[in-house]
Amino acid sequence: MKRSSLPPKWINSLLTKVCKPELLEEIEGDLLEYYQLWVEKYGSKKANRLYVFHAIKFLRPFAIKKSKSHSSNSLTMLRHSLLLSFRNFKRYKSSFLINLIGLSCGLACTLFIYLWVNDELSVDKFHEHEGQLYKVIEHVKFDGSGVTTWKETSGPMAKALREEMPEVEFAVAVIPGSWFGKTSLSVGEHDIKANAYYVEKDFFNIFSYELISGNKDQVLSDINSIVLSEKLALTLFNTTENVIGKTVEFEQERQFQVSGIFENIPSNSTAQFDFVLSFELLKDKPLGVDSWGNLGPQVYAVLKKGTLIDNLNKKVGMIIKNMYKESTRTPSLIPYSQDYLRGTYEYGIQIGGRIEYVRLFSIVALFILSIACINFMNLSTARASRRVKEIGVKKAMGANRMAFVFQFLTESIFITGLALVVALLLVILLLPQFNEVIGKQLALELNANLVFRAFAIVLCTGLMAGSYPALYLSSFNIINALKGKLSSSIGELWTRKGLVIIQFTLSIILILSVLVVYKQIGFVQNRNLGYDKDNIVHFKVEGTIKKQLESFVFELKKIPGIVNASSTTHDIMVGHNWSVGIDWEGRDSDKPISFQVVGVDYDLIETLEMEITTGHSFSKDFGSDSKGIIFNETAIKAMGLSDPIGKTIRFMGEKKIIGTVKDFHFKSLHETVEPLFLVMMPEAVKKVMVRIEAGREREAIEKIRAFYENFNPGFPFEYQFLNEDYATLYASEQRVATLSKYFAAIAIMISCLGLFGLAAFSAERRMKEIGVRKTLGSSVFGIVRLLSEDFTKMVIFSITIALPISYLVAKEWLDSFAYRIALEWWYFAFAGLSALLIAWLTVGFQTYNAARINPVKCLRDE
Repeated sequence: MKRSSLPPKWINSLLTKVCKPELLEEIEGDLLEYYQLWVEKYGSKKANRLYVFHAIKFLRPFAIKKSKSHSSNSLTMLRHSLLLSFRNFKRYKSSFLINLIGLSCGLACTLFIYLWVNDELSVDKFHEHEGQLYKVIEHVKFDGSGVTTWKETSGPMAKALREEMPEVEFAVAVIPGSWFGKTSLSVGEHDIKANAYYVEKDFFNIFSYELISGNKDQVLSDINSIVLSEKLALTLFNTTENVIGKTVEFEQERQFQVSGIFENIPSNSTAQFDFVLSFELLKDKPLGVDSWGNLGPQVYAVLKKGTLIDNLNKKVGMIIKNMYKESTRTPSLIPYSQDYLRGTYEYGIQIGGRIEYVRLFSIVALFILSIACINFMNLSTARASRRVKEIGVKKAMGANRMAFVFQFLTESIFITGLALVVALLLVILLLPQFNEVIGKQLALELNANLVFRAFAIVLCTGLMAGSYPALYLSSFNIINALKGKLSSSIGELWTRKGLVIIQFTLSIILILSVLVVYKQIGFVQNRNLGYDKDNIVHFKVEGTIKKQLESFVFELKKIPGIVNASSTTHDIMVGHNWSVGIDWEGRDSDKPISFQVVGVDYDLIETLEMEITTGHSFSKDFGSDSKGIIFNETAIKAMGLSDPIGKTIRFMGEKKIIGTVKDFHFKSLHETVEPLFLVMMPEAVKKVMVRIEAGREREAIEKIRAFYENFNPGFPFEYQFLNEDYATLYASEQRVATLSKYFAAIAIMISCLGLFGLAAFSAERRMKEIGVRKTLGSSVFGIVRLLSEDFTKMVIFSITIALPISYLVAKEWLDSFAYRIALEWWYFAFAGLSALLIAWLTVGFQTYNAARINPVKCLRDE
């Protein structure tokens, strides 16, 4: 055999070292025979790869040498290390407890964040077609304001996708329940309210909401069909058996037959509903769900496998432009599950969303765990003087450095394992409170995945926390160690100082972040929204009220404690119908404007205490007001109208501008105020708005309830406060603020433990200096100041590093709000001084105790 066709030498050497001698000759012989055949068939390069691959396959447990002495020595060494660790923990209880507390808190925070992040990443990922499931959004270009992205589209888009795009397997239009609020259902004596979804017939082919009863291809084929959730079926019929074909009364006016029952919607679904009705029911109503000129419906599609989404989006983007040449609306498809985490757009470009909070808290978990590990390192090295002689004796007896590294890493991993047990107990104990804060129902399930990740966290944390102490303690000189002397170097000193600087830098960033978040939340909650949201109650228009709305509102106003009442088509706090189908004299067709539409009845502006800037509000005193229209200031500016009152507007017929209203916020302060108009639509209103006299809320609501149930029998009375709706707009931010507060407090506590450890180390190293200074007349305060000086410099250095980073982090977060606070200088001063004060208190306690020690003890030479 030629030299060039010999198998790789290194793999033969490996086989010789690890294989049993009685098997080696046979293995090598077989491999060489095959190698010759491979060379002839494939050439030497591929033959070498095959030789290595098959050689590695032989490295199985039955063929590997067993070294009993090595195994025995390893076990003996491990037992010895654990025994020494236990004795050290028992002897130095305070250090052990501080380490355990720090690591336990760090690991508990990490586990909490892991559970939350894991749940966030699982949202909407459970659908069978997850990889091919897409949602239609629209990018709309406006002159002077860039591009706005809408999460809604026009109802006919679903049909267009089905008929014009061969890449689309299924497509449906959906109207979410938020359009109408909870709907009344009745079966016999049961009158309840539940959330509806109006969907097209392929809904259950697209989404994996499993049917317990019914055929997913047929459950929505009849316009009179209703599909119930398992929970709702049990509530209405006390069973899920033999329910198909039974009748459910809808809002006391129409009957539907049950065609199917689906399993309860999982908590990690963004869509939450109790029953499903046909989308066709809404096409005859004045909602514009079947018009290309209005937006509001949501459209979802399943694409065929192998579809290139970029190519498809080019075709989808032309659907509206092919019908309306001047249109600046560009629809496109995005992955459905992506919308929850990455649903924020700026100028038509995806810039983030809730994924930012996932990243933020993942970083916070890493911060806290790092601070806990640094704390462990500092405490371990601070107590090194107590173990110097132990190390010296072992080295004199022949122990090498690797043995010490193994021992100290074993100690670190052992205490991390104990900390994990404590952390798991903390998580189990505090999980209900954590769920309450985050608004989820997380559970700690000890499955294989969690056990593996917990083991990985323990191993990584133990190695990270124990690495520096192991290398530091194992490096002691044998002579100095036997004398009980600690070695010292500039590098070692700066390493410990650097660890403390990192700790306090992270802590200051967290302190400032919490402060800024709380200030911004306070700002948005107290900002003038353009109307008064306090003491406003709203509830749904349904049943008899729908038919006799004017009479109901008239009688409602007579109730003691009611200041005013009216009705509207939408909740004030959510987006309204969009319309581009509006025209006026002098309109520039090259500058398209999209308006949000709010249908109202008389007295809504007065009930909400909005401010009319020109003209007048809707009033029965002006007979023509039923044909009137009122724009907000932003709309008038966008339309370019200098004197709008009396101008004719073409929207669902001709209307006259009778007034303008001061801009009011109908979305969160993350977004700017957009063009909007109010128009009389008493026949389409869905919400009654009632202003209650301050201080009489409880009394007034009970009277409203009695009047409502008497006026509207068979409909349960459910209401909401407008200010509570407003608070839900910032639920995510509020939760971030609350969680950040707790995590920042834990990070600071662990940092203080680390500083406490370093102060103890410094006091031990300078004990004789303290004794000499006290003998020469130094005061306790003078010694405390001397010992605290280095720590003060470290914290000031941390402040210098942390404040610029904090500024960038805070500015990045605040930039997500269209209306936000200014970053005041005192925020940074407060964060820095808080860290400095905490450090002084922590170090002061330790150094004061050291300064009070009798100088005789300090000078005694052991």
